[in-house]
Amino acid sequence: MGLVSSLSNAVSGLRVTQDSITILSRNVANAGTPGYHRQSLNIVDHNSMNSTYARTAGVDRAFSLSLQTYYNRQVSDTASSNVQANYLNKLQGFLGKPGSAGSLDTMFGSFKNSLSALATSPDDYSTRANAVSEAQAMARRLNELSGVVQELRQETETRITNDVNEVNAMLISLNEVNNRMLDLGMTDTARAALYDQRDRLVGSVAEIIDVRADYRADGTVALMTRSGVGLLDNGVSTFKFETVGSLSPTATASFDPDRNKVGTLTLTTPSGLSIDLVRQGVLQGGELAGLIQLRDKTLVEAQNQLDELAAGLASAFSTINTPGTAASDGAGATGLSANLSSLKPGNDIQVTYTVDGAEKRARIVNSDHGEPYTDASGQRVIPINFAALGDPAALGDAQALLDKEFPGFDVTLSASSLTMLDDGTTGVRDVTGLNTRTTATGLLAGESAMALFTDGDAAFTNNLDTDPPQKVGLAARIKVNPAVLSDNRLLVQTDVGQTLGDAERPEYLLNQLKTMRFVSGGTPAENVGRHQLNGSLEQMIEQVLNFQGTSISAALTTRDNRQLTLDTISTQMETEYGVNTDEEMARLTELQSAYAANARIVSVVKELLDTLFAST
Repeated sequence: MGLVSSLSNAVSGLRVTQDSITILSRNVANAGTPGYHRQSLNIVDHNSMNSTYARTAGVDRAFSLSLQTYYNRQVSDTASSNVQANYLNKLQGFLGKPGSAGSLDTMFGSFKNSLSALATSPDDYSTRANAVSEAQAMARRLNELSGVVQELRQETETRITNDVNEVNAMLISLNEVNNRMLDLGMTDTARAALYDQRDRLVGSVAEIIDVRADYRADGTVALMTRSGVGLLDNGVSTFKFETVGSLSPTATASFDPDRNKVGTLTLTTPSGLSIDLVRQGVLQGGELAGLIQLRDKTLVEAQNQLDELAAGLASAFSTINTPGTAASDGAGATGLSANLSSLKPGNDIQVTYTVDGAEKRARIVNSDHGEPYTDASGQRVIPINFAALGDPAALGDAQALLDKEFPGFDVTLSASSLTMLDDGTTGVRDVTGLNTRTTATGLLAGESAMALFTDGDAAFTNNLDTDPPQKVGLAARIKVNPAVLSDNRLLVQTDVGQTLGDAERPEYLLNQLKTMRFVSGGTPAENVGRHQLNGSLEQMIEQVLNFQGTSISAALTTRDNRQLTLDTISTQMETEYGVNTDEEMARLTELQSAYAANARIVSVVKELLDTLFAST
């Protein structure tokens, strides 16, 4: 090898070493920079006619496609779990743990104890005042919890608005990065920095909405949701959220645009196609999916359960139970007859009967709402509009429906009564109960039942034919009857001038709380995704607290598990992408030695050339 070749090799070594030191110094300087990917110089041997020397062939950047894809997916799932767990944790703080001060079961226990004391001392003013105070506390607590749920739902809409603004800005930035990637004159160093920016933006978008990223050979990236809706490719899709303002318990989501009462989240593609992300089920992860789940399902379910408790509380005190009267056809068939004249919309008739000794139950509800169905307790629910029975056609339809629901029984329906007879003395069918349950709207009408709790200023009859049904949002509206607040003697008096020492009404109310049974929900279609409550009011309160506690615990566990998985992935990414300063320092020592060796060669060649020129 000649001196010139040796000099050329040494100079190339100096140049490569200097470039390597520049990359190394950049790595060390960005060792703590989030999203920075370790860089290294790509060095190749170059062969010429007279020598072989080193040269640089660009900057390599640490990157794993499979790891990055897994990371983007886990970011979306973790963000969805995080937002749900955070909101449910807030809800748990307001609900309180079972048995704690201010929890529904504790307050209900105090209320029931006040009624027990009232039954013992109905003539004591302070005892009556305490019962009224406990009733007010119970109603206020339901009002407060309903308000909390709606505040949380309102917060979700605010966060959706913020997320939409953020994701639109990030998609625009990512599109700009794609355009800059197409600049072939960009230096390797600038391109590596642009790659880092690209990956940070993709990760940030994945926190808000689930994405699948297509990393292309030219450095650009295309994004679409897991369901296949394009977000970024040949143009940028735009998110839009139209809020409805404040949310109330009656403001619920619906796939029917005319019935939808919550904000709509849409995506408009570069071609102008508009997609309703909620109605078409596009969202599968990310914070947006978690917020929509909270606003439309999780928190709505909490409101529904509070409404069920409020409805049970109002109904337990105001329900008048009237057993059916004996009836027969004179030929051996016996049964019961019920008077329909006092049934208000939402009131019902409880039917119990046996077939071959097996007991069966049904409720005939005064409603024009839907078709017969079997509720969560196993009893049939049969809606009939009693107000329309004056119409012969409506009466005929109702009669046909009852004949179908009670085969083998002799059911006779009129505008004012319902009679149900068995199949005779030698038959296998018997009628054991036909009780009407009507609503007491007065306080001094001679009935033990009373309208202690009202729906605002109106009586609560559980009317199903209003839009929405009367039960919806009742927890926000329930209150103690103003007349009882003004005169607590109404807690014990059923007639004007009745003695205050009579415990009939308090004992009746206590018995109602213990024995009256409730079943939440409605038709099977309405119950999809809902947790069914079934039992006495006290049992329903326990079920609500247990359900919410279990749901919140499950959400927290899911969040922790997903966060642990994300942390594991992040640690692996740090290992593969991050800068190890110890390794870099060791590498620096090697480069310094290489630099010194090449410099020594240059020096020796210079000395040899100087000697050669001097001798000539």
